[in-house]
Amino acid sequence: MELLEITHDKKDYLDLLLLADEQESMIDRYLERGTMYVLSDGDVRAVCVVTDEGEGVLEIKNLAVSPDCQHHGYGKQMIRLMEERYRGRFRTLRVGTGDSPLTVPFYEKCGFREVYRVKGFFTEHYDHPIFEAGRQLVDMVYFEKAL
Repeated sequence: MELLEITHDKKDYLDLLLLADEQESMIDRYLERGTMYVLSDGDVRAVCVVTDEGEGVLEIKNLAVSPDCQHHGYGKQMIRLMEERYRGRFRTLRVGTGDSPLTVPFYEKCGFREVYRVKGFFTEHYDHPIFEAGRQLVDMVYFEKAL
């Protein structure tokens, strides 16, 4: 498995990025300022975009695993690789996600803890309702862990 930094043609991975953030205009807000990585073994297994939010905070803006590779540990592996790559350069790894029964337990299992919520984020910033696991996403839940 190889971790590749993508510096050009990031939109070539749009189909995968849209799995984690289903509105392209929202992806456009962070894609070019972020650092993008692909986990590959010849085929792309996962993608991750991280941004420097200042004050020692690195934020995962997008983490997506190819549908046929989900539940095989690629998401956890990507988080581990981000921790290894950025430990010593940042003090905190942050991620914002919807209050979903799919994503919240995933990040908790990866050692993140909830630190705050942004009420109404998904209903105010997206042009359509976002549903995950049959639940409409309303609030953005932020999780952090120390690097």
